[in-house]
Amino acid sequence: MVAYCGYEPSGKIHFGHALTIRKLADIQTAGVQVIVLLADLHAYLNDKGKLEEIRRVAEYNRHCFIALGLDPKRTEFLFGSDFQLKPEFMMDVLRMATDTTLLRARRSMAEIARHLEDPDVAQVLYPLMQAVDMAHLNIDIAVGGIDQRKVHMVAREKLPALGRKKPVCVHMPLLHGLDGAAKMSSSKGNFIAIDDEPSVIREKIMKAFCPPKIVKDNPVVEYAEHMVLPAANKLEIQREARHGGPLEINDAAELRKLYETGKLHPTDLKAAVAEALVQMLAPVREYFEKHPDARLTRPSKVL
Repeated sequence: MVAYCGYEPSGKIHFGHALTIRKLADIQTAGVQVIVLLADLHAYLNDKGKLEEIRRVAEYNRHCFIALGLDPKRTEFLFGSDFQLKPEFMMDVLRMATDTTLLRARRSMAEIARHLEDPDVAQVLYPLMQAVDMAHLNIDIAVGGIDQRKVHMVAREKLPALGRKKPVCVHMPLLHGLDGAAKMSSSKGNFIAIDDEPSVIREKIMKAFCPPKIVKDNPVVEYAEHMVLPAANKLEIQREARHGGPLEINDAAELRKLYETGKLHPTDLKAAVAEALVQMLAPVREYFEKHPDARLTRPSKVL
């Protein structure tokens, strides 16, 4: 059995990527083969830069994914260009194109491109190529964010007509960026990179959008729920006795209840989440310290 997830190499690796990598690591631990697709051609079609630049960022991505817990000996890292330029791949893309409406393809496009008034033809081809990726990688399980569900449904509906198997799809939640206005994205600058220094992590969290008593679309609550609690099984709140004293939170329901009722102040939550993230990401920082060649791959800009 084979599981995969594809990533556009376009900038820093952040929590949004970390959620899917964690799921791939869980699946890998269960004995499933894992493929990570470093989607250089997809990034090129999505106007993320020249192929040479994209491939340099892809090498940084590979180091980050290993630092996050994927076993390098049991993970196959592939460029899209390794197989997407072969005639049989492009023939399957064309065959799928004859059986997919323009409206359906547009609904499956990347979120930003989907709202463009006049998208490039390349951006319409993108979701069809992504579906055919699954066939040519011969995968059984496709992992992605919930924003990938429309592409995954195209794959499940259209691949059998090409004589290919229908993949099982596993979707992870999307995390809001630090501003609380949109999903976390390296292009928007509203992210915490997994290799950020502790001082940077603390500063970003303390400035993050975190309205009192509101858990919906609250990024700091989301980071505690989806990043900290699954990794540490607890969130430790350090506060003075006059503010309620120390507190240990063990599950997301408890966290949400305490925050909604005002028994947990935003400042105390931010401080606790910041320290927990610093500890959780320590192995990533240690990896880059031990691998000087990996540090050299860090991108200086977002593509």
